[in-house]
Amino acid sequence: MNLMNLAPRCLAKTRRATLCQSPAIRGKKRCRLHGGAKGSGAPKGNQNALKHGEYSAKTKANEKRRQRRFLKRLRESPKENVFFLSGRHWII
Repeated sequence: MNLMNLAPRCLAKTRRATLCQSPAIRGKKRCRLHGGAKGSGAPKGNQNALKHGEYSAKTKANEKRRQRRFLKRLRESPKENVFFLSGRHWII
């Protein structure tokens, strides 16, 4: 009998809800495809949840203040002094 057949099997479930048939990595319960290999899995710490601050209350308040200042300057100055820049920024 082949030694590979005696190895413990991976306990991961496939998309068909059956158990994976691959041999588990030595000392682990999963095969190399399902997270048993060294270095597999998600990195430590959630890198997707890093905060950039773009939607924080402080940033929103600063943006609102900047827009109010801009509108005030726009009302006070002649319109020929206004130039359009890069899609969302105006400068006087």
